[in-house]
Amino acid sequence: SMLHNRLRSKTPTMIVVGGAVLLAAATTVQVVDSFAYAPNFITKIIEQSTGIAPVGLLDVGQNDTDALQEDATAGAGALAGPITTRFPPEPNGYLHLGHAKAVSFNFAVARAFEKGGGRCHMRLDDTNPTKEDEEYVQSILEDVRWIQQGLPVFDTNDGEGKQSGEDVGPWYGKVRKTSDYFDLIYDAAVYLIESGDAFVDELSAEEMREYRGTLTEPGRESPHRNRSVEENLRLFEEMKNGDHEDGKYVLRAKIDMTSPNLNMRDPVLYRIKHESHQATGDAWCLYPMYDYSHPIADAVE
Repeated sequence: SMLHNRLRSKTPTMIVVGGAVLLAAATTVQVVDSFAYAPNFITKIIEQSTGIAPVGLLDVGQNDTDALQEDATAGAGALAGPITTRFPPEPNGYLHLGHAKAVSFNFAVARAFEKGGGRCHMRLDDTNPTKEDEEYVQSILEDVRWIQQGLPVFDTNDGEGKQSGEDVGPWYGKVRKTSDYFDLIYDAAVYLIESGDAFVDELSAEEMREYRGTLTEPGRESPHRNRSVEENLRLFEEMKNGDHEDGKYVLRAKIDMTSPNLNMRDPVLYRIKHESHQATGDAWCLYPMYDYSHPIADAVE
């Protein structure tokens, strides 16, 4: 109500919403066209890495233009290809206000780098069939279309960006899903096993917590950590084939059980779930963890 009343006033207004800035004109307005963003660490990293300056950002009087230009020139050509952002929610519920901010920011950053072929992907991180549903998929897509309505669209005439049917939306190209990459993510796990960087574990969840240690105490290595590559490959294939019940085995990365970062203490990469997936049906009973699959999908895109 307060926001609505201020936007309808005839007084120039600057309103900060979650770090974004809405600029209301000095005339009566009914709607806000979009968020306007100040330069931030993400746009600066992109500029310094590619040599491409963003457009349309607010001038907040805090930029050292010469220094930024020098950094951009030094980094020019270091990274090539279209500048790509993504909005990657898990379809396990409806979008909330934090999601709305993320939608606005990811699309706005891509548009700010139009000279670098800026584009924003719509990707559904569908790695947990237990909590995901097609209803959430359609609701998310509908909300993103609504949030971005009336804003400039990305060039979709280059073949890869063409859309049709349910894929049509403000994003670039088709609606992407992490499940599109399940074969590749699985192959990457096999590679990690073959290189000695992953192993099949059968500790229970309670035992795994005990072995993990605490913030002040190092963890302990699983007694199954030194299985042979051959045995790990056999067990992992059995997990894929559905030969074992949920929770019997997991695939873990072999990193460092003494790391001060608890997330690096041999994290789980895959777990068994005998559940139908909203996109892949019953093709899989082995699903990757978010922290493992997400950077792979990012790298592919």
